[in-house]
Amino acid sequence: MNKQLNFRWLFILILFLSTSPFLLSVSSDANGGGGATNPFTPKASLLRYWDKEIRNNVPKPNFLLSKASPLTAVDAAAFSKLAGSGGGIALSTRLPEFCAAANLLCFPDLGASLEKHDKDANFAGYGDKNFTNYGTSRPGGSDAFKKYSDDANIPVNDFRRYGRDSAGHSESFSSYATDGNVVDQSFHTYGSSAAGGGGDFRGYASGVNVPNLGFTSYSDHATGRTQSFNSYSENGNAGQQSFTSYGKNGNKPENTFTGYGTESNVVGSRFSNYAETANAGNDTFKGYGVNMNNPTNTFSNYASGGNGAVESFTTYREQSNVGADSFTSYAKGTNAAKVEFSNYGKSFNEGTDTFSGYGKGSTGKTEVGFTGYGVNNTFKDYTKDGMSFARYTNVSSGSGLGSSLVKTKDSGISGSLVNKWVEPGKFFREKMIKEGTVMPIPDIRDKMPKRSFLPRTILSKLPFSTSKIPELKQIFKASDNGSMEKMMRESLQECERVPSPGETKRCVGSMEDMIDFATSVLGRNVAVRSTLNVNGSKKNVLVGKVIGINGGRVTQSVSCHQSLFPYLLYYCHSVPKVRVYEADLLDPKSKDKVNHGVAICHLDTSAWSPTHGAFLSLGSGPGRIEVCHWIFENDMTWTIAD
Repeated sequence: MNKQLNFRWLFILILFLSTSPFLLSVSSDANGGGGATNPFTPKASLLRYWDKEIRNNVPKPNFLLSKASPLTAVDAAAFSKLAGSGGGIALSTRLPEFCAAANLLCFPDLGASLEKHDKDANFAGYGDKNFTNYGTSRPGGSDAFKKYSDDANIPVNDFRRYGRDSAGHSESFSSYATDGNVVDQSFHTYGSSAAGGGGDFRGYASGVNVPNLGFTSYSDHATGRTQSFNSYSENGNAGQQSFTSYGKNGNKPENTFTGYGTESNVVGSRFSNYAETANAGNDTFKGYGVNMNNPTNTFSNYASGGNGAVESFTTYREQSNVGADSFTSYAKGTNAAKVEFSNYGKSFNEGTDTFSGYGKGSTGKTEVGFTGYGVNNTFKDYTKDGMSFARYTNVSSGSGLGSSLVKTKDSGISGSLVNKWVEPGKFFREKMIKEGTVMPIPDIRDKMPKRSFLPRTILSKLPFSTSKIPELKQIFKASDNGSMEKMMRESLQECERVPSPGETKRCVGSMEDMIDFATSVLGRNVAVRSTLNVNGSKKNVLVGKVIGINGGRVTQSVSCHQSLFPYLLYYCHSVPKVRVYEADLLDPKSKDKVNHGVAICHLDTSAWSPTHGAFLSLGSGPGRIEVCHWIFENDMTWTIAD
């Protein structure tokens, strides 16, 4: 009874203090920033914790304090109570309010759209919609999606039963979801049983940070329908594309993939039951996955059982770094199919291609031609009839294709193309951090969604492990295999990864946890260092005055990098043998100061992968050179204070 009364009076006191004109305040100077603060807010609590745990007068960085939880004292108490109920599941009952008040990354809850679209439409400045039964049985006409969901942080659009049973109806997706952050676009039963018409995907999801694009039952049972994917998901980072049951049972479907995924980073595409049992299908993959970093493409049950299909792969995954493609049951059981591979998979660092059940059981003089094909490939259960190999670079000894296939001297990718993939200035040698040096600065802008830390009182009550994914999905209302689930799973897996040799690591979702980790490694006399702003990005700068932290000697540091999660999450780690520098960055012509950069040099790279972008950019390999890089916007390194 006494505990209940105490809690009630505490709640009343918090409410009074948050609304009273005679509010008690914590005065803020340049160290704290932000004026008078209610002493019961999470931010006020954080400031007190900082002063207790860090024993110096080094100014607190405003960029980091701006990420403190914005929750009011009342909201923090209410949401903390919900977080403590049922393992945090109770928070889902007030998720929109929680996400808005705490500044979290949460996907909108899309209800079925009741809008009717039975006439031609031009969508501009439109987004976050669930289209149900859109354009069904439309006779002719066209819809244009232009500048749809552009520059949105978390655009979510769902198209269900789109263009079903239409005749001669066309859709144009131009500049769709461009420059988004975490994009989730789904097409279900799109163009099914349609006759004629087509869809043009141009400038679709370009420049997106984490695209998650799904095409399910797309153009199934369609007749004479044309799909064009041009400039699709270019310059993306991470993310997945999924084509399931695409063009199945179609009659003379035609699909063109041009400029698909170009210059993207770690992107995966899955083609499952694609063009299965289609008649006279014609698919062209041209300029697909060029200049990508470690792309993974899976073709499962692709064009199987088709009649007279023509599949063309030209300039596919060329000039990419590593990468892996899997072709399973590809063109299996087809009749009179023709598949051409030209300039396929010629990666800088060799990738892996697996062909299983490829063309097996086909009839009617099925032809498969390989011209200028890459290295490190495995062929299993592969039909030996109608195959032609010209300038084929290396075949696995287990291919079963006979001794007539020999290695050529074609090395695939010249060293001059390496710098096309790695952005200039992203990695550099230590000798470059010298006054008077002119050097390029990469794009150091923070491209992550804007989020805030959670207060420890809430964070400590929420699940945080891959084994708790089901609970996290309930709390944040994440759909199965959707962007939110994948985002959380990948970040948690990285947090749970075994540390590399000499590494000490911890993922932190509150600033208090970050302070605890930094001080546990470095002691209590610490300072946070980060590049001052983003000026100079993608330009050449002149290095001005340089200061070596700890006198330029090898030092300890704790670097923290953002991870994708609903709340602000940092992957913090300390690695051995580093030197940290601060440098004024000047305009090369005017000599005016444009930025103050922080750089870290890793002296021991022996545990790094041979395919690391640093070695692609600088040459050499693990353990043979030191590698330096700038601290990007909103990332940081903690060091012992001077």
